[in-house]
Amino acid sequence: MLNKAPKLKRTIRAKAKGHVNVGPASEAMIELLTLVFLNSLAEEAKAKAFEEKSATIRAQHVRAVYKKVLKKARG
Repeated sequence: MLNKAPKLKRTIRAKAKGHVNVGPASEAMIELLTLVFLNSLAEEAKAKAFEEKSATIRAQHVRAVYKKVLKKARG
């Protein structure tokens, strides 16, 4: 498992409009938010797999719940 999201800082700078400096505290907060989002996505996919009586979380389970998790994350 990766200790750090790959190329996260470069992705943020690429998507931002204009020159953006990302400090170490901000970068840490972004990575924590990313991990929280992925954790909630995994929990919802696990529940969906359990509903379908599957022991393994498959891509179809993640696809079935990703829109709901994105809406929760946006607020």
